[in-house]
Amino acid sequence: MSHATSTRVQQHIGDPVSGKPPVPQAKLEEIFKDIQSDLRYDHELNGCLNCGICTATCPAAHYYDFSPREIVQLLWTENLEGVYDAMQEKIWACAQCYTCAARCPFGNSPGGLVMLMRETAIKHGMQSAKNVLRPFSRVMLKLISTGNQLSPDMITRDHFPDWGPNVSKIDAPLKLLRQAIPMPTLNTTATAWEVNLKTSIELYTIWEETGVLKQLETIDENLFDVITDIMDEKREDWKDFLADQDDQGGKDE
Repeated sequence: MSHATSTRVQQHIGDPVSGKPPVPQAKLEEIFKDIQSDLRYDHELNGCLNCGICTATCPAAHYYDFSPREIVQLLWTENLEGVYDAMQEKIWACAQCYTCAARCPFGNSPGGLVMLMRETAIKHGMQSAKNVLRPFSRVMLKLISTGNQLSPDMITRDHFPDWGPNVSKIDAPLKLLRQAIPMPTLNTTATAWEVNLKTSIELYTIWEETGVLKQLETIDENLFDVITDIMDEKREDWKDFLADQDDQGGKDE
């Protein structure tokens, strides 16, 4: 009498009822390797007692289907399917407050590990990353083109009604106090976003050389096109400026 042979090793992740195509094992391994190969990985993950202190003190865990302990356990046990599944939604619930890192007896940083997983999700163009980052297109445009997207005069009582009594901390004569700040260009949105041409070119070069723009293209092609057009125009202006300086120098001689 012959018996059928079978294996319980899961080769693909996916719900057979949903109709979604399964994720190949090679893809799962590639994603995990990208997370694990980051220089910060060994610093952020040292072991796990499964004590749950990180989850007990996590603000996000009280309101969302999110557990820092689960993230650590998935990575520590190299649960490729679980890691991939967590990257579809759970990792985006983390507030990056790093309370977990301050409390972990093993010195782990679940928040840091979540950051690595988020960066990997962006690198692989996961739909979860696109969904989360799409509403922040304006913020990313300001950040990439000016180097910042927040100035002090944006922090007002009207903008932060959920602060409650703490709003009194920003209800001081801020305009007067900020005159003592040695960086007047950071006082208002009008001046904080004024960036000279050379600085703009340098910022664009940094984003380009570090791979930020390549990742942005994966997540939001429209925003990538807008930023590319803006920076190409600024580079042309910079070339014209340098050419004018050379011409002026020749005339002076």
